[in-house]
Amino acid sequence: MEVTKLFSVKDQTVLVTGGSRGIGKMISEAFVRNGAKVYISSRDKKACDQTAAELTAFGPGQCIAIPSDLGTDAGIDHLVTSLKERESKLDVLINNSGAVWGGGFEAHTEKAWHKIMDLNVKAPFFLIKRLLEIMDRNSRIINIGSVAGCLPQPDIGTFAYDTSKAAIHHLTRVLALELAPRGITVNAIAPGFVPTKMSKQISTATGLGMDELAHGVPLQRAGRDFDMAGAAIYYASPAGAWVTGTILTVDGGQIGAASAGFSGASKL
Repeated sequence: MEVTKLFSVKDQTVLVTGGSRGIGKMISEAFVRNGAKVYISSRDKKACDQTAAELTAFGPGQCIAIPSDLGTDAGIDHLVTSLKERESKLDVLINNSGAVWGGGFEAHTEKAWHKIMDLNVKAPFFLIKRLLEIMDRNSRIINIGSVAGCLPQPDIGTFAYDTSKAAIHHLTRVLALELAPRGITVNAIAPGFVPTKMSKQISTATGLGMDELAHGVPLQRAGRDFDMAGAAIYYASPAGAWVTGTILTVDGGQIGAASAGFSGASKL
């Protein structure tokens, strides 16, 4: 197969939750630029609408906003209903919406714990469950995890977030087994340090500047938009058709180095 076809996502219908900014926006832009129809969702209607207009201008694909708060049952219901009214088939579901809560052990109230778990774990599970009706044997599910779900992150205090990302990694493996008979693949991307609004909170928590955090990565740089986009397109294209139940760490070598015992590699 030609390389252009091997990694093609042209004419796919894609849903990216949390697609209005950060990693979700990076991934959404790549799909639009490569000819897909991309639906994005976030609870911020203004940001969602602005991003949809911005990405559609890139073409040749298009981006459509469906603002929804996926931290609530009503928000999940709104997104599912709205998408099904527009589409009879979904090729790719990318569960990217997420929240973080820092401040250390004492700051993790029950309310904070439930907020993180509802958005980071509960919402992806029930979106998958309810959208299976419009997915077929060629559909792909991509969950966005984190290196924080692979190794403990010292001095940050993001207990609920780290736990939720470990949960989404294992949920990915469980659902891959469950949905394999249907021909639906389920994989995850575990990003490392990528400059986003969320990563700025890590900078604040550690007292390290963004450049200092990037120097803690073995490849000596932060993640870029094409790093995130490339991983997602691989999973969604024919190239990733025989891959399921995997957690792809896209982190500049952070997890590999930390697992080998190199100091300083797991400071993100």
